[in-house]
Amino acid sequence: MTKLEPISAEEAVELYLQSAEGEKAASTVQSHEYRLQHFIRWCDKEGRDNLNELSGRDLQAYRVWRRKDGNLTTVSLRGQLATIRAFLKFCERIDGVPHRLHEKVELPDAGDGEHRDTIMEAKRAEKILEHLSQFKYASREHALFLLLWRTGIRVGAARGIDVKDVHRQRDRVELIHRPETDTPLKNAKHGERYVTLTSHTSKVLADYIDNSRHSVTDDYERQPLFTTAHGRPTISTLRRTVYRVTQPCFLGECPHDREPEECDAEGYKGGATCPSSIRPHDIRRGAITHFLLNDVPEQVVSDRMNVSKEILDKHYDKRTEEQKAEQRRGFLNNL
Repeated sequence: MTKLEPISAEEAVELYLQSAEGEKAASTVQSHEYRLQHFIRWCDKEGRDNLNELSGRDLQAYRVWRRKDGNLTTVSLRGQLATIRAFLKFCERIDGVPHRLHEKVELPDAGDGEHRDTIMEAKRAEKILEHLSQFKYASREHALFLLLWRTGIRVGAARGIDVKDVHRQRDRVELIHRPETDTPLKNAKHGERYVTLTSHTSKVLADYIDNSRHSVTDDYERQPLFTTAHGRPTISTLRRTVYRVTQPCFLGECPHDREPEECDAEGYKGGATCPSSIRPHDIRRGAITHFLLNDVPEQVVSDRMNVSKEILDKHYDKRTEEQKAEQRRGFLNNL
C-alpha cells in the first residue's frame, strides 16, 4: 500500500490548480478555484489539517454542508461535487488522499425530476450575457437570452413577438395574444401587456433586428422578431438555443470533466441532455427570484411576469426564509 504524505487542503488545491493550468481552459481553472475555496473553508471549519485522513463519510458531510451553505440547486451542487471529484483524483496521484477516494463522491442526478427545482442564478446569467456580448453580440442567441433574463417572459411569448411589437423609442415590447396565427399567450387575452426594457436591452434588440435578423415573414405574412432562415422558429428551436447557451462548455468549461468532441450533450442538438443546461422556464423562475431579491414589490413582479401572487409564491419565489427575513429587516429598521 502506498504511504500517504501529509498535505493540507490549501496546499493540495494550489498544486491542483498549477497542474490544471496546462491542461484546462483558463475559465475552467478559474471556476475550479472558486469552487475549491469552499472546500478549504469547510476543512478549516472542521479542523481537517491533513487530507490523508479524509473519508467517504467526510465527503458526505461536505456535500450536505455545501448544499445548505450555498443554498444550491441540484445542478449547481452537481457541478461543485464534480470539481471535488476531479480534485481528489489529482490528490490520489500525488499520494495525498486514500486510493479511489474520488469514487466516493456521489453526483446528484440531474434528470427531469430534479430540473423542477432549478433556477438560473444571477451570477451565471450575467456571465453568459458577458460572453454573448463579447463574442456573439446582437445575435439571436444574445437577443433571446437577454430578453428572457431581463423580463422573465415565457419562451412562447418571446416567440410570438413581431418586429412591430418592439417599440424602440419607448424601450418596451408589446405581448399580444394571436391564436389565429399560431402565437397564443399562455393566459390568452389576460396575458397581453407592455413589458418595459432597459435602454441596453432595447439597443441590443434594435441591433439584432437591423443586423442579424433574417428578413423573412412567417406563414401568415407577419414579421417575427426571432427568426430562422425559413420564418418563425418553433418553440423547440428556441428551447434548444437556451439549452446551448447555458451549457458550461459554451463558455469553454465543463464541470463534468467531459471532452467536447466526445460528449453527446455538446451543441444545439444535445444541449437538453447536458446535466448543467438550463430550461427556459428556469430562466423565468430565476429572473422572478432575482427581481424579488432586489426588493421589487411582489405586485409589480406579478404584473410584469403575468403570474398571480398565489402561483408566484408557490412555484416561482425561490428566496429562502432567511433571505426574506433580512429583506423585511431593511424595511423595518427605521420603525
